[in-house]
Amino acid sequence: MRGALDTPAGPAPLVHSALGPADRLGGWGVRWGIRRLRYTVDPGLYALGRPDADSPVLVSANYKLSFDSLRAACPGLAAWVLVLDTKGINVWCAAGKGTMGTANLVQAINDRGLRQVVSHRRLIVPQLAAPGVSAPQVRRLTGFEVVFGPVMARDLPAFLAAGLKATPAMRRKQFPLAERLALAPVELVMALKYALPAMLLLTLLGGFCQGGAFSAGVWGKGWPAALALLAAVLAGSVLGPALLPWLPGRSFAAKGLGLGLVSGAAAWLAGRPAPLEGAAWLLLGLGVVSFLVMNFTGASTYTSLSGVKKEMRWAVPAQIACAGAGLALWIAAGPWT
Repeated sequence: MRGALDTPAGPAPLVHSALGPADRLGGWGVRWGIRRLRYTVDPGLYALGRPDADSPVLVSANYKLSFDSLRAACPGLAAWVLVLDTKGINVWCAAGKGTMGTANLVQAINDRGLRQVVSHRRLIVPQLAAPGVSAPQVRRLTGFEVVFGPVMARDLPAFLAAGLKATPAMRRKQFPLAERLALAPVELVMALKYALPAMLLLTLLGGFCQGGAFSAGVWGKGWPAALALLAAVLAGSVLGPALLPWLPGRSFAAKGLGLGLVSGAAAWLAGRPAPLEGAAWLLLGLGVVSFLVMNFTGASTYTSLSGVKKEMRWAVPAQIACAGAGLALWIAAGPWT
């Protein structure tokens, strides 16, 4: 923020396109799950540069990473940024959840007095908000035309320069390796919140299941199983998104099963467990890896809400059964040999 710009509807906070150290640090933290659900900006009308009544109106979510991506992509551009209250959710997810939808957009137009601020009646809405925004309804209720902008914010300057015309490339959402890996840190952190206590529990259970000295069971049975679980978490959270296009199968759960077999075999070779112990590790890992890979359905470009729900109906019970069977077999397998 760098002051405010007076408008007929009241002052609008002035923002610039350059991201500062605090913005970059905050963005890095969110990638690792720090303040992920509280990384927001206040909803409202913002002035990027020094816009006037003829300047374009860009619509954004109040998730700060989305807001920062938008302004960073438009150096030197004078525009109004209408930030909707999406409850701190990014554009794509907010459109699916309904917080970036027609009603929310109409309310923001009315509440922020946009008709008094601009002379035109046109809004540039992110293409990924299209599932939640009905352009005809917005026009009928407010008089504003909705123009869906490019998928990526970085293409906005070229889109505006071309008279609000998008090239085919601007309409296509890719999911390259860098973008897939950008999702891995937060998924890994979320998984470890549950995996670390589970690893501790396995380690302690090993002491009781060994049948001899408690310490021998901890190091001989519990700790290797905990490391096998950690390997499954790393495989599902990091290797899953990295290898996603090349993993066999159409459903994400099936892709995770294939990766779980590989990671389980690697843990078996590294740990050299007894046959029943190794089978238990494999079953537990299959359930864990399959579930973690399935988490990426909401970030991919080739899934649908109905398809994800259909997949979860059969996959989640199977994953729970697989992991549960692995744990039961591990407890019943007896001492480490």
